[in-house]
Amino acid sequence: MNVNLLNNAKKYVNKLLFPLENHYYHSYGHAIDVMTRAIYLAEKEWLNESDTEILALSALFHDTWFVIQYDHNEVFWARIAKNYLKSILYPDDKIKLIESIIFATDPAYTTPKNYYEEIIKDADMDNLGRDDFLQKNNDIKREIEIVKNIKIKDPDWKHASIELLKEFKYKTNSQKYERDKKKIENLKKMINELDEDLTL
Repeated sequence: MNVNLLNNAKKYVNKLLFPLENHYYHSYGHAIDVMTRAIYLAEKEWLNESDTEILALSALFHDTWFVIQYDHNEVFWARIAKNYLKSILYPDDKIKLIESIIFATDPAYTTPKNYYEEIIKDADMDNLGRDDFLQKNNDIKREIEIVKNIKIKDPDWKHASIELLKEFKYKTNSQKYERDKKKIENLKKMINELDEDLTL
């Protein structure tokens, strides 16, 4: 991978996302989190350095469209990445591939077509199978409530979280091996929390 390229891209994304102070989840920290996991999975799945670089850039830029619009933002999904990469004369064929990988992070996009898309999906949803899932889940709820100026009832949020944990399946063998067990534990915790809420 081109370390200088990646470091410059990180600085650019940080400048974009830093002003979004109410984004407790979709922040620069999340971008780095997903990028780090994407690189890790790419290496575990024996991808070459060029493919790993493409995944790293895709992960880094995958949520930058939040700086333009929070909802109904599909048209902006890869525009920032495309414009930035064109400005540094990154190869057009690689830019097109990065665009397609970023589109795969859409939650409604459920069937990855290749190993790039499988890895980016697993990296983006990594927290489902981690110890910090509950904290990250609360961060997303808090962000939505503040940005949209709404109040989400806890049982409703927990129902949605349970459905996500049930429905989302990790794609790569490495991710399944390292995260499936904890994802099941997190699902059980969330179900128990919901049961406790409903009995109060």
